[in-house]
Amino acid sequence: MNRKMSSVVGMVAAMFAVVFAACSRGESGANASRSAESAGQAAALNDSAGKIAEHLMKFDTLDFDVFSNQKWDRLKESHAADVTVTWPDGHETHGIDRHIEDLKAMFVAVPDTRITAHPIKIANGHWTAVVGNMQGTFSRPMKTPDGKTIPPTGKKLNMQMATVAHWTDAGVMDHEWLFWDNQTYMRQLGLIK
Repeated sequence: MNRKMSSVVGMVAAMFAVVFAACSRGESGANASRSAESAGQAAALNDSAGKIAEHLMKFDTLDFDVFSNQKWDRLKESHAADVTVTWPDGHETHGIDRHIEDLKAMFVAVPDTRITAHPIKIANGHWTAVVGNMQGTFSRPMKTPDGKTIPPTGKKLNMQMATVAHWTDAGVMDHEWLFWDNQTYMRQLGLIK
C-alpha cells in the first residue's frame, strides 16, 4: 500500500474509532461529529509531521551524501527542475542545471568541500531551515573572473552555513536560500586578512 493510501486508511480508521466510541457511550450525533473532526485534524497533523520528517531526512541525504560526494545526478531527488536558488551575496539562479554548475564551481579550489553536521534543524509545513558545518581545504588553484588564478594556500575552511528551503507537495525544493559569511569564507581560505 502506498504512503498516501496508508494515510487515508489510517485517518478513516481513526475517525471510525472515534465515532464508534462516541456512539457506544451514547453521545449525540453532534458530539460524535466533533470527535470525528478532531480525529481528522489529528491525522492531518500526523501527515504534516511525516512530511516534515521526510523533508529533513532528504536534506540530510542532500548535504551529507549528494553535495559532499558531488553526486550531481541525484540533486533532482531534493530539487525541482525549475528551482530558484538565492546565494549569500543575494543573486538568484534558476533551474537545476545552473545550480549544479554553481555547486561544481565550489569544489574546483576546495575539492574536499563537505557538510559534516546539522546542529540545528527547524521545520514547519513546507519550510525547513538547517544550519550546517562546512569544511574543506584550499588545495587547488582558484580561477578568478578575470581569468587569472590564485595559488592554493593549504588553509582549512571550517564555518557554519544555513539553508532555508520551501518544499513542494512533490517533496522537492522549489526555492533554496543559502547563507554563509563570504568574508569568513575568504579569510579562512587565506584570500584576505
